[in-house]
Amino acid sequence: MTERFLGKRKIGTTGRGIGPTYADKINRVGIRVQDLYDESILTQKVEAALDIKNQVLTKLYNRRAIAVDQVVEELLGYADKLAPYVADTVLVINQALDEDKVVLFEGGQGTLLDIDHGTYPFVTSSNPTAGGACTGAGVGPTKISRVIGILKAYTTRVGAGPFPTELFDEDGEALRRIGGERGVTTGRDRRCGWFDAVIARYATRVNGLTDFFLTKLDVLTGWEQIPVCVAYEIDGKRVEELPYSQTDFHHAKPVYEMLPGWSEDISKAKSFTDLPKNAQGYVKALEEMSGAPISAIGVGPGRDETIQINSFL
Repeated sequence: MTERFLGKRKIGTTGRGIGPTYADKINRVGIRVQDLYDESILTQKVEAALDIKNQVLTKLYNRRAIAVDQVVEELLGYADKLAPYVADTVLVINQALDEDKVVLFEGGQGTLLDIDHGTYPFVTSSNPTAGGACTGAGVGPTKISRVIGILKAYTTRVGAGPFPTELFDEDGEALRRIGGERGVTTGRDRRCGWFDAVIARYATRVNGLTDFFLTKLDVLTGWEQIPVCVAYEIDGKRVEELPYSQTDFHHAKPVYEMLPGWSEDISKAKSFTDLPKNAQGYVKALEEMSGAPISAIGVGPGRDETIQINSFL
């Protein structure tokens, strides 16, 4: 309802309730998993949350109010299913680290969707940058030994917000079609554009990246030349770092460097030297522009279609 109410100013969210959930958390009216195991507390919390939300639904959006009993009954129905997975995860994870076990945190979304460091307000409601792993999992920053950034060989985005290299032509449609660029949650087409080294450098800095995993290199097969954005032009000036001003970012125009493409099928490549010379040159150029070593390359959608250059362990 909120997103629809914004009209032209909408953010382009998934519409799955993630934003309202985080708003509840910050407003300290959120319901947590532990509340499912105390019906009295759960009922009190649902009543407190709906006391405000029903006012908004009925008086602002002219929608029907939500019944407390209905919500409580639905939530209690999840209790037994979730019980085997409920634990003191902070303790579990830290004990594993103390035993020198490998612990992998996987972040969703992307750097520019970070609530603090992204293209606000066109962002998600959490911190998908690397620091979010510490706060989300309850692990101190000194426990993190490696930070791997997932980087496409071109740039995509779902939802609204600035996108300097976005393509509205046949090239953009080809990237979308060949790369299967549809949002996982909503099925919306992703916006596609050429690789943006300015954003990559920013991601390296904000996340403290030690490595990149470059994906979808195979999608670029067939282009005679491949543009790469190395800087922006803003009000006639060349800018090589991400502008801190939202206005400047919206007005940024990409400055491209043309790199030679390749036509050979690379999906069977098992080592870096198996790649065509121009594909090798493209990877090396992106590595130099992005500020962190590329330790693995995806050359196809299959799990085994990966070239590993450096070990991740």
